[in-house]
Amino acid sequence: MMKDAVLIFARNLNFGKVKTRIAATGGNDLAFSVYNHLLKYTAFITKHLPFEKVVFYSTQIDRGDIWDDSIYQKQVQIGNDLGERMYNALFSTFKLGCSKAIIIGTDCLELTADIILNAFELLNQHETVIGPAKDGGYYLIGMKNAHDELFRDISWSTDKVLEQTIAICDQLQLSRKMLNVLSDIDDENDLRNMNKQFYLK
Repeated sequence: MMKDAVLIFARNLNFGKVKTRIAATGGNDLAFSVYNHLLKYTAFITKHLPFEKVVFYSTQIDRGDIWDDSIYQKQVQIGNDLGERMYNALFSTFKLGCSKAIIIGTDCLELTADIILNAFELLNQHETVIGPAKDGGYYLIGMKNAHDELFRDISWSTDKVLEQTIAICDQLQLSRKMLNVLSDIDDENDLRNMNKQFYLK
């Protein structure tokens, strides 16, 4: 039986194809550096977590990259939109016998290992746990079953994602626990708002 699992949704680190909103104003060099930093940070906070850890790449599996092959399982996202890709990842994970799974992205420098550990603890008492982002989305979602309704008819990449997800949880009468609101890094404004927490090497 598969242990509880952290599913990490990550873009392949390809120049000119990451952090496009940062690239639009600050150029591809900045966008690449920012995303490289975010990937390293996410690997740093997850590598010692006592759960199965699976990286779901956007296009193809990369070997010998930031995600140590001896620590992380590796798969490719499957689906036509973000919701379908997340649902498919959860469904395949639960099919392997996992009892609790949490999805995180790679855009949040305020996320910590302790927050993820706490989210798993909260799933002992609640059916879902959600980490709301300041932009109206979420940086974390966890559950004990793959509820496809939570990933259908969502206005992805808008400030409606969190609101719509909560509404569906309520319609399905799924108990939920909200974590603290954190900031994702999607554009140059987000970088500036991080102040001294972010350094480009």
